[in-house]
Amino acid sequence: MSYLKTFVSAILAGISIGFGGLVFLSVDNRVIGAALFTIGLFCICTFGFNLFTGKVCYAMQNSKEYAMKLPVIWLGNLVGTGLTAVCVLLTRNAAALSDKAMSICQIKTNDSYVSLFFLGLLCNTFIYIAVEGFKNNIHETGKYLSLFFGVMAFVLSGTEHCVADMFYFWMAKDWSFRSIVSLFVITAGNIIGGIAVATLHKSIKQIEK
Repeated sequence: MSYLKTFVSAILAGISIGFGGLVFLSVDNRVIGAALFTIGLFCICTFGFNLFTGKVCYAMQNSKEYAMKLPVIWLGNLVGTGLTAVCVLLTRNAAALSDKAMSICQIKTNDSYVSLFFLGLLCNTFIYIAVEGFKNNIHETGKYLSLFFGVMAFVLSGTEHCVADMFYFWMAKDWSFRSIVSLFVITAGNIIGGIAVATLHKSIKQIEK
């Protein structure tokens, strides 16, 4: 039952990121799109859904069972983003948004794996800032500013978020071998980046004590 609950929560997180991606594709201004993309992480942190990029940051600080649930969360996020994309693709907005998604996906599939890995690594540094800030900022306003700035920064800097990319690949209907490998490379970057920054942060706090 624990794994089923984890999977369902991950699906809801994927749907939430899909909402963020939908808004981003729907506006022409990147800054406004990046700001409104925050709705995804806002929903996830407010309702406690399971997002792979957030959860993986704490893999080294938790039990083996926690780590074993991460692939389940990744798959749930994949399903959730797919569900959002299917709904969008059944609307009158499908053609225009799918074209935009194709342009985004083409940039990713034309990029080198080394570039994608390090863009994934940098992305999860921003995600850790957003999630950790939401969890531990003593000021209520600060919690939500952490989400806002963390998400805006990763979007506007062009870094790679594996769950957001899942949504774009679904929207573009692009599940070629190249896109699948690219997604795994981005995921690896997210894992290393998230774990590294979380571990360094924890080490610094222990030194301070």
